[in-house]
Amino acid sequence: MSTLPHVSRISLKNILFPTDFSATSDGALPFALTLARIYGSTVLLTHVIPPEPRQQITYDRFPPQDDEVWHEARQQLEGFTSSHPLAGTPYKNLLDRGDLADVIPEMIREHDVNLVVLGTHGRTGVSKMVLGSGAEKIYRSASCPVLTVGPKAQSANWALRRILCPVDVTQNPEPALRYALSLAEENQAEFIVLEAVPMVPWQHREAVERQSRFYLDKMIPEQARDWCTPQFLIRWEHPVEAILLAAEERQADLIVMGVRKSRAAGLSAHLPWPVASEVVSRALCPVLTVRV
Repeated sequence: MSTLPHVSRISLKNILFPTDFSATSDGALPFALTLARIYGSTVLLTHVIPPEPRQQITYDRFPPQDDEVWHEARQQLEGFTSSHPLAGTPYKNLLDRGDLADVIPEMIREHDVNLVVLGTHGRTGVSKMVLGSGAEKIYRSASCPVLTVGPKAQSANWALRRILCPVDVTQNPEPALRYALSLAEENQAEFIVLEAVPMVPWQHREAVERQSRFYLDKMIPEQARDWCTPQFLIRWEHPVEAILLAAEERQADLIVMGVRKSRAAGLSAHLPWPVASEVVSRALCPVLTVRV
């Protein structure tokens, strides 16, 4: 495992915030606004009108002015922005129609989006987001990182003081590590790297931990040591429990982890899609996923 190259500052010029006007969406907004203030971002407040059931018609990008559903949705979006304290944050309203899993990726490309912020009920993981079943596809297929705010995430006085980054050294931890390090440097946050190594007999744990710490330490670039002392955690639980326990014990403000694009690939990974989904639904802080 080689050392990460130079870690550069990330840009969050545009943050996409899809909303269905629910309380769950409301709960995710403070996280988007906090990051927007830190990075000088514009928040793109977005609502996507779902297609009519069983209707296969592809709608034009600009529907007729007399479209009643479109007009009502536009009023709702304008009401949402006027009733929420945006604290001087630059924003734009975006309204579109179609399948969420198709429209959101297109908006990411069209508007040069650097981050998507989503809210979820978390009852059965991200696949049952309040935004609809298509949100699971967004989480996996978005070309930019996605910050998912679960039902237990606490927004009061949220700040990036401690960042937990779960990794698997046998996979590709670089994208998530690079992103987490940049966030930690920008916010002068504590940086905690976690590896879950389950099913290790107690008599072998000392040797396994020593080897894991060696590889984790080797991945951190020297420049990062100028502003922080990385903390390395090795836990023996399965990934979900290891991440949740570490996040709670260390009072993490953010979990940054990598996810694979497809379900088939994810199921074979040490930190597969179901792990990220379960962590989102149970974590006391938001979870930022980075495609690997």
